[in-house]
Amino acid sequence: MKVSSKIHINLKRVIDDSYDIDIGMSLQEAGKDINRCYPEIKKFVITDSNVAKFYGKSFINTLRQHGNHLLVVPAGEKSKNRKIKEQLESRLLSLGVKRDSLVIALGGGVIGDLTGFVAATLLRGIPYIQVPTTLLAQVDSSIGGKVAVDHPLGKNLIGAFYQPKKVYIDPSTLATLSDAEFANGMAEVIKYAAIMDKTLFAYLEENSTKIRARNLEALHRIIKRCCELKKSVVQKDEKETGLRRILNFGHTIGHSVESLSHYRIPHGQAIAIGMICEATMSVKLGLLSEHTLQRLERLIAAYHLPTSLPKAMSVHNIIKATAHDKKAQGKEIHYTLLERIGKARIGVSLSMEHVRELLTQ
Repeated sequence: MKVSSKIHINLKRVIDDSYDIDIGMSLQEAGKDINRCYPEIKKFVITDSNVAKFYGKSFINTLRQHGNHLLVVPAGEKSKNRKIKEQLESRLLSLGVKRDSLVIALGGGVIGDLTGFVAATLLRGIPYIQVPTTLLAQVDSSIGGKVAVDHPLGKNLIGAFYQPKKVYIDPSTLATLSDAEFANGMAEVIKYAAIMDKTLFAYLEENSTKIRARNLEALHRIIKRCCELKKSVVQKDEKETGLRRILNFGHTIGHSVESLSHYRIPHGQAIAIGMICEATMSVKLGLLSEHTLQRLERLIAAYHLPTSLPKAMSVHNIIKATAHDKKAQGKEIHYTLLERIGKARIGVSLSMEHVRELLTQ
C-alpha cells in the first residue's frame, strides 16, 4: 500500500522561504508536479555519474521539453569542490540559464550541497529543488538550506544558507543503494534519535533487521520522523545561531575523520565514529552514563557502522584538524554532547588539549 506524507516548513520573514517536503511521491510523479509548478521555464537537472545510470534519463524525460538539460558530475565527495562548482556554472551559463530558470538536484548529499550552492550564487540566486535519492540526503542534507563545497582544510567550509523551493522524497530509490551507502544514511538517523527522540531510538533498536532489509513502511516511518525533527529545529533556528547546533552531534570529530582520510571514509561512517568519540567525552565529563554509551555503540554496530577510530589515525591529528571546524572559536571548539537518549547539550566549549585528555585517558 502506498504511503504518502507532506511536511510543511514555515520560514516566514520579509521573504517567505517556506516549502514542502513530499514523502512517498515517485520520481515520475515528482517530475509531473514540477511541470505543474514551473510549466514554461528551462529546467537543469544536476546529478552524478552513479545516479545518472539509474534515474537520470528517465527523470529528465518526465519534464516538459523547454530546453531542459541533464548535467552529470563524477560521483563522490571529491566532486564537492570549487573547481566542479565553477565548471557547472560555466556549463549552465553556456546553456542559457536565466534568473527564472530552475535547477534540480537529483542525487545524494554531495549533489544537493553542490547544486544548492551553485543556485545560491549563480546570477545572485536562482530557484532550486531537492530530489534526494540516498537515505542520508532524504533524512538530513536535503532539508534546511545548508549548501556548501569542501576546502582542502576542511569539510563544508565554503557555502551559504539557501532554501530549496521544494523537496521530493521517493523512498523506493533506496533500493538501488549499496549496503555501505545505506548504512551511511542510518548514521544520521541514529544521530536524530540519540539527540531528540528516545522513541525513535527504541524503534531503531527493535527493528534493525526490517530496516536493513529496506522495508518501505519502516523507511517511510524513519524518513518522515527525521524530517519532522529537522523541521522543528530549522523553523526555530534557520542560520545555526543556537538550537540548530544540536544537529552537530558526532560531526565535529566526524568531519575531522573525513578530512584526514581524504574522504575515503564516507560521511556516515565518519559521523558514527564521531558520535562514539563525543559520547565518550560526555561520559568522561559526567554528562552521560556508561550504560547509555554502550547502548549507542550497540545500535551503531547493528547497522554495520564503525564504532572506533581507524588504527592509522591518531587522536592528536584528529583534534588538530578540528581547529579548522566552523565551530571553532579562539582556542576552543563548541561541541554538542549527549546527556541521555533523546537529550543533548549544545555549546560545550572545550580546548583541544582537554579533548585530547578526554579521548586518551
